Amino acid sequence: MLVRRLCAGIVCASFVFGSSSALSGDENITLGAALSLTGKYAVSGAHTKNGYDLAVEKINKKGGVKLGGRAYEFGILYYDDESTPVRSTELVERLIRQDNVRFILGPYSSLLTKAALPIVEKHHVPMVEANGASRDIFARGYQYLFAVLSTSENYLTQAIDLAVAYAADFGKAPSELTLAMATEDAPFAQDVRAGVLAGVTQSGINLVIDDRLPPELDDMSTTLSKVVELKPDMLVVSGHDKGALTVVRQIEELQVSVPMIALTHCDAAQVEKKFPKTSSHIFCAQQWHRSFRHKGKLFGSAEDFAQAFETAYGYAPPYQAAQSAVAVYVFADALKRAQSLDAEKVRDAIAATDLQTFYGPIKFDESGKNIAKQVILTQIIDGTYVVVAPKELAEQDPVIPRPSHE
Repeated sequence: MLVRRLCAGIVCASFVFGSSSALSGDENITLGAALSLTGKYAVSGAHTKNGYDLAVEKINKKGGVKLGGRAYEFGILYYDDESTPVRSTELVERLIRQDNVRFILGPYSSLLTKAALPIVEKHHVPMVEANGASRDIFARGYQYLFAVLSTSENYLTQAIDLAVAYAADFGKAPSELTLAMATEDAPFAQDVRAGVLAGVTQSGINLVIDDRLPPELDDMSTTLSKVVELKPDMLVVSGHDKGALTVVRQIEELQVSVPMIALTHCDAAQVEKKFPKTSSHIFCAQQWHRSFRHKGKLFGSAEDFAQAFETAYGYAPPYQAAQSAVAVYVFADALKRAQSLDAEKVRDAIAATDLQTFYGPIKFDESGKNIAKQVILTQIIDGTYVVVAPKELAEQDPVIPRPSHE
């Protein structure tokens, strides 16, 4: 893979083309992405970039996208949004107005996706995004937004369902179960909270802690002190990869014991590697897993993608990388069907997508959501993420409550 990197002031741009590139500049299709290469979201931004780049390389090795008898290869022009909404807005505007990019790949996080959307909408430039799951994104009537992932209110509802189903294993009735929750004060996590609250209301579980935490998420000791005092049956936390790392680290440091723990962003944070003992039997919401039986023409099976990613980058792909790769594939598929580089024609082709992929099926509703897939729940068992819900995708039954780590 060829990468040229230019930096001027605080703006860094990377131009990425597949290693097989042998075409002139006129035969390249440039996708643009303002992505978090530094700042709070840098870890997940790197996973996103790796997914984008792997898909570009794969598409180009397969001959690129053929339009009107000509083969076009993909390239990506990146800018670093520094994990801030203001920079994301500025850089998406720059990609469109100065760099003349006609097709945009989404940033990382719901917060930055929301910042970028008014720009692509204003300029009528289609954006396929893979990492903005907040339901508010899809309630604003945007016509140029398409998201391959499921929305965030669904992330941890299955954990609530499991707690109810296994209440007897806690020695309680569902109405006697107690829940502690801590969520980042950001769109994604607050949607996760809303989904959990709906499950709490429906099930009758008792919510004893409901903390809203600042975006920094570098200290959760106050919440965990209340957990020690109140001894809830279940702890739910959502705060991107930094939140996952903070809560697992401080659970270990403070020796907090909770029978059931459910988090978001475990795999992006690699908690199973950094805290192997404490993370054991934690439940983790994910959009994708390598055990999926889904297949597609670009990468083959989910396991085929996982192996290709590991070969390229030296670590197992978190779901953020998988859904980022499939976002690029959606563009390639739409361009092929549109047989045009016209943004409006490509936008209409994306809207009509009905695609089978290693990530799962892709089909968009009028709001731009992918309505063909669902979130899964995994559990970390022996250092591996094992799918435990929904039942039709489960690899094995969950372990509830968590075995003692004393």
